Amino acid sequence: QVQLVESGGGLVQAGGSLRLSCAASGRISSINAMGWYRQAPEKERELVATVTSGGNANYADSVRGRFTISRDNAKKTVYLQMNGLKPEDTGVYYCNADITPITAWGRRSEYWGQGTQVSVSS
Repeated sequence: QVQLVESGGGLVQAGGSLRLSCAASGRISSINAMGWYRQAPEKERELVATVTSGGNANYADSVRGRFTISRDNAKKTVYLQMNGLKPEDTGVYYCNADITPITAWGRRSEYWGQGTQVSVSS
């Protein structure tokens, strides 16, 4: 089974930094775009950043200039470096990836991690 596992969340004071990681595992043929989403309590899940297989990044306006998304294709891992964290960045961060699995009838589909909590105090 294809899995995405996040790590790196935690508690941090405003202005601090965290680095999130998300590693894909399983029988994978290819990984296309990867990204990070977040969801605050009582709010919709929102896009934070995406990165293509070639490293082309896209960011939400709210995080541009503070967050950096990157990936290591050999390790099947995507990272989110978060600097200058603000209380409004608090939420559960989810890894997402467009993956083609190695199966007889494998088709591209979206996969999600379980989420990692990021809490920023004032």
